[in-house]
Amino acid sequence: MAEFGAHLTSTGGDNQPSIFEVLAQENLMSSLRPAVKYACRILAEKKPDKLGWLYAYCDETYTVLDFIIQSYYLKTYSASFAENFYGMKRESVEKVKAKIAINLPKQKQYLSVLYLVIVPYVKMKFDQLFEKLRQQVADGFHSSKTLMSRLCRLFVCVYPYVHMTWEGTMLTYQLMYMFGKQPWHTPFIQLAGVQLKNLTEEDLNNNQNSEGTSSHVQPTSWIQWLMYVANKLLGGVAISLSTGLSVGVFFLQFLEWWYASDRSTMASVTSLPIPDPPQKIDDSSISSKSNVCPLCNKVRTNDTALSVSGFVFCYVCIYKFVKQHNCCPITSYPARTEHLVKLYSAGS
Repeated sequence: MAEFGAHLTSTGGDNQPSIFEVLAQENLMSSLRPAVKYACRILAEKKPDKLGWLYAYCDETYTVLDFIIQSYYLKTYSASFAENFYGMKRESVEKVKAKIAINLPKQKQYLSVLYLVIVPYVKMKFDQLFEKLRQQVADGFHSSKTLMSRLCRLFVCVYPYVHMTWEGTMLTYQLMYMFGKQPWHTPFIQLAGVQLKNLTEEDLNNNQNSEGTSSHVQPTSWIQWLMYVANKLLGGVAISLSTGLSVGVFFLQFLEWWYASDRSTMASVTSLPIPDPPQKIDDSSISSKSNVCPLCNKVRTNDTALSVSGFVFCYVCIYKFVKQHNCCPITSYPARTEHLVKLYSAGS
């Protein structure tokens, strides 16, 4: 049993990282996005007129920064930011087979950037679109027979199976990597034509030598000068971002945890002052039947209570009214869409 599980905690003879090292570097990258989003939110709250766009386009901002960092690290260290952080590198399959010392080819760098930056961004946008459309379909906003409504319903029905296939493929690759059946822990590593290896002392010396020699290369033409200056600027930005992220990610995560409880109750109903009872309510338009919506005067569908007043409406009716008038239609109390509470019967 010890021989069977030895490769789970130690690297093999081919200098391959363990499953724990691989998962650690992936968890590091997954923790960077919430940290950057929190920083964008703080900046947007400080100056909403000038920096409000930063939080609105936080995903795109992170993708641009991630693209700069990953491109720089793949070009300089033949590894992503997280892989280099945990002492790993990417080697092309041709290098592994030929056992020759060559840097990561340009094509492998481009493919690595594609699978490290672009594909996760597209997947995240699809996840967000699915959550949005699923809520809208459940609320009856896409019940018509138009082409767009049909496409939305089809997407909501099909995407869970696509997501299940995605996650199942990732899990299968990780299990096969963990038990030594293949050298790739994700299909994207295989599609990029690379393998993950641990850094050696020779690799560290080569990185230092390459940094020293590249700084002494002098351009001869104005085109080379422009390329030289652009590379220096991008390199400086990438180094600054990577250093700041390495030091600040844990601090930002700590701040997010510290203020999470306070901010979660900021917009809650219990944090708002209790309003005075209404002096007089015009109930002439309110049906005496308990299952009739006061807005459309029909039997309620998808019952939803407005927490500031306690009245129950159809979800579509009260959502549109509050969105437009920002108040309760019966009591005129100030209200927002966050104050809508869906009601479910015991049998649902």
